Amino acid sequence: MFDAAGGEYLSGEEISRRLGVSRTAVWKQIRRLKDAGYVFDASPKLGYRLAASVSALDTRRIAAQLRTVRFGRELTVLAKTDSTQTEAEKRAREGAPEGTLVVAEEQTSGRGRQGRVWHSPPGKGVWMSTVLRPEGPLTAVPQLTLLAAVAVCRAIRQVSGVEAGIKWPNDLLADGRKLCGILLEAVVEDGGVRHCIMGIGIDANLEESDYPEELRSKVTSLRRESGIEVDRSALIAAVMNEFETLYRLYAESGFEPVRLLWESLSVTLGREIVVRDVRGERRGWAHGLGGQGELMMRTEDGAVVPVYSGDIELYPKERE
Repeated sequence: MFDAAGGEYLSGEEISRRLGVSRTAVWKQIRRLKDAGYVFDASPKLGYRLAASVSALDTRRIAAQLRTVRFGRELTVLAKTDSTQTEAEKRAREGAPEGTLVVAEEQTSGRGRQGRVWHSPPGKGVWMSTVLRPEGPLTAVPQLTLLAAVAVCRAIRQVSGVEAGIKWPNDLLADGRKLCGILLEAVVEDGGVRHCIMGIGIDANLEESDYPEELRSKVTSLRRESGIEVDRSALIAAVMNEFETLYRLYAESGFEPVRLLWESLSVTLGREIVVRDVRGERRGWAHGLGGQGELMMRTEDGAVVPVYSGDIELYPKERE
């Protein structure tokens, strides 16, 4: 209706008449659209005018840009869910094929690593989870996390032009601030991996006002970095395209090609770091990526030790 108005104001009374609903119902719907990311100019005398709209996710546009055989071909787009991880896990248990993709416009309880909550407002980001059925031991799951990071980083650079980089193990940064997180959750049965759910959260078109105050200095979005709105449907398709290509390479050639690609996109290597894990706090320099996906850290006494899990903090200092 607002598009048909050609940018002109429509009074609440006129909207009510056209839709056959009450003025109160019109007001409630305007509020819902605002919550979904639409911006309205409002005038007591003139009514409402659509000032800016978000680009809704479009299954046809996503499918049209896929170059994959499996990934993203089984696609569900939800208006709202608690977590795409939960939705994809349900489908995996029901026998959904590898590559099944669940995307949501909004998550109310998005999940990050170590039980953290992922801020997922409506109409602004890419909140998606994919079913994986990898062949291999449980120890391969960390490698798939790194593979996913490479795929997402390449897709982001391709679609938005933002020079994102990878912070070990699963975050993507731009200008030192987080813009994407990746979460792989594995279901183990009889000592092997029955399936994995790969969750990806990309802050695509969020603006500073979309974040809680406590996050604003720590996070960023592709829109804030590039200055333009990102086509989320194109970004989703690009992630699936890149992931399937690397997933096939991994199956054929093992982890080494992925490891080299990861190192080329890393913002971690060469940096002074602090690692916080079950052993406490340790300081050193990020030296390289091990053959299993572990981070190799050179300590202050010159020893090189593996880091398999934990949180790391980056410092600007580089080791000569």
